[in-house]
Amino acid sequence: MATDFSKNAVEKPEPFKAEVKGTIPSWLQGILLRNGPGIFSVGDTSYNHWFDGMAIMHSFTFKDGEMTHRSRFLRSDTYTANMDANRIVVSEMGTMAYPDPSKNFIVKAITFLNHTVPDFTDNGASNFIKYGNDYYATSETNYIRKIDPETLETQEKVDYMKYLPVNMASSHVHYDKEGNAYNMGTSIAEKGKTKYILFKVPAVSERGKNVPVLKKTEVICTVPCRSMLTPSYYHSFGMTDNYFIFIEQPFKLDILKMATAYMRGVNWASCLKFCPEENTLIHLIDRKTGKEVETKFYTGAMVVYHHVNAFEDDGHVVFDVIAYKDTSLYDMFYLSKLKENTGFPDENYSKPSYKRFVIPVHSDKGIAVGEDLVKLKYTTANAVKEKEGKLTCQAEVLYEGLELPRINYNFNGKKQQFVYGNCVEESALSRQIAKFDTETKEVIYWSEDNCWPSEPVFVPRPNGESEDDGVVLVSVLNSNPGQSCFMLVLDGKTFKEVARAYVNTELHKDLVGQISRADTGIKNKHITKNSLNRLGRAQLAASQL
Repeated sequence: MATDFSKNAVEKPEPFKAEVKGTIPSWLQGILLRNGPGIFSVGDTSYNHWFDGMAIMHSFTFKDGEMTHRSRFLRSDTYTANMDANRIVVSEMGTMAYPDPSKNFIVKAITFLNHTVPDFTDNGASNFIKYGNDYYATSETNYIRKIDPETLETQEKVDYMKYLPVNMASSHVHYDKEGNAYNMGTSIAEKGKTKYILFKVPAVSERGKNVPVLKKTEVICTVPCRSMLTPSYYHSFGMTDNYFIFIEQPFKLDILKMATAYMRGVNWASCLKFCPEENTLIHLIDRKTGKEVETKFYTGAMVVYHHVNAFEDDGHVVFDVIAYKDTSLYDMFYLSKLKENTGFPDENYSKPSYKRFVIPVHSDKGIAVGEDLVKLKYTTANAVKEKEGKLTCQAEVLYEGLELPRINYNFNGKKQQFVYGNCVEESALSRQIAKFDTETKEVIYWSEDNCWPSEPVFVPRPNGESEDDGVVLVSVLNSNPGQSCFMLVLDGKTFKEVARAYVNTELHKDLVGQISRADTGIKNKHITKNSLNRLGRAQLAASQL
């Protein structure tokens, strides 16, 4: 059965108690938030790309073996402007919006200027971020929108630029066990320099609880861009106890082309360029000093959207990513392409590889050129010394065709064994999810006819006895006639179904999930204090992937 991914969603803001089959564990108490595009046409106008759609937010509240669901559109400035005009008037990455032909010259001139120096959208359709005790819907622009995780009501608009000079920021934030958040942004041509800024938003302290938490933002380090007018695109980064890992890949945003895109009648996505003849530079940044490790680490050209995890082992930093050989993934999500693609093999599809890189942190002095510095026995990844102090890294391929990776976030920055994700061997549209064992390479699958599972989110059981002791939550689109969509609950160990909760509305293909709160018997215990909640990652692909 085909699914129409360009169909406008219908919000259901009042909570509805789902019909549960099976048994939802009594310890599972809290809210799972999911976010993604929901409105694809306004009046006579339509978006070109699925990622451009206006955001719809879903919440799934688990309490005492029951689940309630609700959904709301994000009332962004973009949403308001488009709805008031009854047409798309705010441009997105894959869709350039032009004024109504009936508008006068002044309106058209203003529109032109707004696109020459872009004021980006606040349509936060790709993730949720938690800063302090507040939750924000976000994409990858300088704007985020505060939301109420209980009611999904839209609150104030926040501009990163008021707190630090970043024109774009990642939507994949990391959290430490104290509740501090870490993120990266790109500062374009600020004081004649383009740079990447790694920053920390501290957890709220009692003394500063009335002060907006973003006012306490600290810049940890800045990394100069290899080219001022073509900064690298990135969607996520890695973090261990002592290091940050940033991949500066040859997938770039051409700033000059962006400035003229509106005049040339093309979208901003066309200004992203992949340079396969160039290498990828891996930056290793010391968390304590904020300085880069002196050695330069390189690998071949690749496109990475999602980091899986990173950890340290015997003088090495090990990090896992989902890597592509080109940028064709973004093209798969043009709505015209999705109408052709029903999840079956696509000859133009570039399958991702789950790759493991290993970076030796110890000094390479006295090591001969051509020698491999990796000494770990459980991986075939290598790092070979080149001239001028460079190391060329080759990854070990652990798995082919996995995306939207999630782990037990209590193991973030630590050596973990299990990864949960969507199987995308033949198409970017996943019909199957998997649990992958990085040590044994064994894989367990779940799928059902005419069902489209979302990214799987692992929730650890309180005081769990093992890394995979918990449940996996999956929002499932069900295109079987007469059947409802449902929230699937799988056992984290066996990957077998524990329960499913049917909702009274259509669910939608979305981008990411985030636990906003999960209680373990202590009322209102929050993510900053509850290790059960430290799921700081949430994912999907390309400019809003």
